[in-house]
Amino acid sequence: MDAELAPPAEPLADTRWALILGASSGFGGATAVALAEAGYNICGVHLDMRSRMAGADEIRNRIAATGRQVAFFNVNAADPEKRQEVLDAMEAKLGGDGFRVLLHSLAFGTLQPFVTLEGDQKRISQKQVDMTLDVMAHSLVYWTQDLMARGLLRRGSRILAMTSGGGSRVIPTYGAVSAAKAALESHIRQLAMELAPQGITANAILAGVTDTPALRRIPGNERIIEWATRRNPGGRLTTTADVARFIVMWAGPGSQWATGNVLHVDGGEEIVA
Repeated sequence: MDAELAPPAEPLADTRWALILGASSGFGGATAVALAEAGYNICGVHLDMRSRMAGADEIRNRIAATGRQVAFFNVNAADPEKRQEVLDAMEAKLGGDGFRVLLHSLAFGTLQPFVTLEGDQKRISQKQVDMTLDVMAHSLVYWTQDLMARGLLRRGSRILAMTSGGGSRVIPTYGAVSAAKAALESHIRQLAMELAPQGITANAILAGVTDTPALRRIPGNERIIEWATRRNPGGRLTTTADVARFIVMWAGPGSQWATGNVLHVDGGEEIVA
């Protein structure tokens, strides 16, 4: 076989690590568990108050039950100093190995309209827009920069980021998050181009409407769920397990030549008019 076409050698199961940004719930939590069940050790970054730590603890315990290594960090993934602390700790733990998978699944943004005409409704502020874009889009670039600088992403590594249909559609109060998703897809394209010579791929995943904590925070989510259930040819919503299984498959060597894409994992939801 041509050496350039041969997939990278699959590392031993006990040396494969995945880094999940947003690991305590939703797509990140489900993917962390699925990758652990497939033989990956998991580094999870999440930000949860004490009242919500039970969800993170459950995900961590499910990973540990698979027999894989697990390291969870309850920190702000968009904080540069915290990012360095996580990477310092993981660089020592990996012992010279890198991350096979980086999943960006951070859902933390402000849901308010850009312009308000009624006195009882607040418009979004510049600080809130900047924060939403920084957490939900730009942080992917900064994590990738630091991982590359430390040699923790290597040939065969997969970068994946969760986008949404809201990145190209108008939803009331979703403007800043929509802008973040559009920026995230743009960052994926740029990373795909820049990292292709190193054999590292970057793709966005656009799941169908999924009943996650992030969706439940969107005003009018009940209508979104009803609409998606009617529209999807499979007759149901997408689940976090659907997406997690896809990521496990995508992490394998067979996807090496696919990069810079928005990958639809939606049961055909997007193709139905």
